[in-house]
Amino acid sequence: MTTMQMVGATLFGIAILHTFSTKFFEWMAHHRPAHAGLWHLLGEVEVVFGFWAMVMMFAMIAILGTHEAATYLDTRNFTEPMFVFAIVVVAGSRAVLHLGRQCVSVIARFVPLQGGMAFYFVALSFLPLLGSFITEPAAMTLAAMMLRDRVFGVGISTKLKYATLGVLFVNVSIGGTLTSFAAPPVLMVAAKWNWDSWYMFSHFGWKAAIAVCVNAMVTTMLFKRELTRLPKAVKTNDGAMPAWVILVHVAFLAGVVILAHHPAAFLGLFLFFIGFAQAYPKFQDERLLLREGLLVAFFLAGLVVLGGQQQWWLEPLLLGMDASTVYAGATALTAITDNAALTYLGSLVEGLSDEFKYALVAGAVTGGGLTVIANAPNPAGFAILRGNFEDESIHPLGLFIAAMPPTITAIIAFRML
Repeated sequence: MTTMQMVGATLFGIAILHTFSTKFFEWMAHHRPAHAGLWHLLGEVEVVFGFWAMVMMFAMIAILGTHEAATYLDTRNFTEPMFVFAIVVVAGSRAVLHLGRQCVSVIARFVPLQGGMAFYFVALSFLPLLGSFITEPAAMTLAAMMLRDRVFGVGISTKLKYATLGVLFVNVSIGGTLTSFAAPPVLMVAAKWNWDSWYMFSHFGWKAAIAVCVNAMVTTMLFKRELTRLPKAVKTNDGAMPAWVILVHVAFLAGVVILAHHPAAFLGLFLFFIGFAQAYPKFQDERLLLREGLLVAFFLAGLVVLGGQQQWWLEPLLLGMDASTVYAGATALTAITDNAALTYLGSLVEGLSDEFKYALVAGAVTGGGLTVIANAPNPAGFAILRGNFEDESIHPLGLFIAAMPPTITAIIAFRML
């Protein structure tokens, strides 16, 4: 263990504690107005890991020198933060949301539930499973924005808000396992272990689909009284949305998804999307989700920088487990690290049994809803929905408690079915 590794692990631990302390910084902003801007900045969950990553880089410059620090940054892979930024903006555009609402409305007609219950159930089941095809970040963006407009924005209780958030995060994390290309923790191992989409569906997908539907239905029935009072529809500013505009937006979305592993290509396509949005502003909202997307990308980039210094303790801890305990270990470790990082470490080891591989990936996706850092799409949902919570802040402990019941459902599905 080197000095830099100790510093990196310490700062990583501080960053995790910081994510659980954002409410304190928001309190400081209200009670210490002289430096309210600074306290608000430190109270932004999306800023936490980027901030401590910056601190770590200054420490690396002091300990190892400028050249070593620059080399370390150059060897990090920032494809995922850039992709999530692009997909959040494109998936959050008015035309894509309009198409999503239409699809959810059509499916909800066949669900025999009262009032807004049908919409709620479909939003928490169909959209997370759709993440297996349009990627999890896109599914999270669609679901979070629809729930924000239809559920969070109509005066529901805080208990229902946290319950919905917990189910959404867990369902998106496990709902991306129907295919081999949509969930970040699956992408890390699919090519190395020769897992195609049929393998994913037959070993993971159908179990995840059952758990997703159970989580959505149980939550819907538990909050039946509140959900029946939801309006059957809400006013939107979609206006007349021509079919060709929707098709162009879907083409941009599909292009970004297909080019997900080629940042130069999908960022170029994304710039063309920005140009199209500027050329036809009447088919867009007042602003695209550029701020939210940048915050999410900053969060994930900070996690990439800080996470690169954690392999020295994470890898032996993970690989010191056997196939029967790695599921629980991966589920627990995911809560404090990105689940894709865990499966990536597993992919580096040769000779793992099929049972160990299954348990590692299943555990990584199971724990993906427990915290905001557990799964790459979570910060996107966090950024979109937090404005509907008190002080525009989501308490990490509240999210953890709310995510436990749906996580237990996922555990039962992956371990007993």
